[in-house]
Amino acid sequence: MTEDNTQHQGESQGQVTPVRAEIERVLAEAERRERGAHQLVRFWGVMNVGLGFPAAVLAGLSGAAGLSSPQARVPAALLALIAAGFSAGAGFLRSDVRRTENRRTRLAWAEVEAEARLLLTQESQLDREALQEAVRNLLDGRTRAIGTSLGGQTTS
Repeated sequence: MTEDNTQHQGESQGQVTPVRAEIERVLAEAERRERGAHQLVRFWGVMNVGLGFPAAVLAGLSGAAGLSSPQARVPAALLALIAAGFSAGAGFLRSDVRRTENRRTRLAWAEVEAEARLLLTQESQLDREALQEAVRNLLDGRTRAIGTSLGGQTTS
């Protein structure tokens, strides 16, 4: 066991091993996907406010206009239709749900990223069996994160 560990340390100090290359590949993927999910969280947050707030304001204005005078009923009806359009758009796009799903995805990829970074720092101290088990766990985490990503997209 110490012979394997010594051999592994020599490999990782002299050159990039296939295991280290795989860990670095997973790390890069996790960073990229985490950034993408973060951008989607921001986008869907803006969409949620951008559709919901005007709908609420227009609905209030149309109600006030409709109650103010009989001549204001046509503009009030137009405002109500526009507000209904914003509300229907918000309901159809489900931006609040998409934002939550992308938050979950971002957290899953952040976990994979942290695990990969930790593994890179510990790689030289692990024997082959422990390193293989750690890489297996990292790849399992990656698979779970992909499932979280796909789950968010298929229910959209």
